[in-house]
Amino acid sequence: MIPDLLGAAWAFRRRGWYRRPPFLPLPSRRYLRWRMETAYGDPDAAPSPRELREFLRWARRARQDSRSRDRRDDG
Repeated sequence: MIPDLLGAAWAFRRRGWYRRPPFLPLPSRRYLRWRMETAYGDPDAAPSPRELREFLRWARRARQDSRSRDRRDDG
C-alpha cells in the first residue's frame, strides 16, 4: 500500500511544491477538500481505510493503463 500511497501523492502533488515548506509533493488542502466534497458531500469527510486502499489501487491501475496506452500510441 505504501508504494500506491506514494504514487498517488506524486500524481496529485501541488504545482511548485518544491518552492514552499514543507517541501513535500503533496496535494493542496483546497484540492483535497474539493475531492471530499465531490465524493462524500462534505469537505471535511475522511475515507475509511478500506476506501482509501481501494482508491489507491484504482489510481495505480489507472496510471498504469494510461502509460500503456501512451506507449501503444507512440509505437
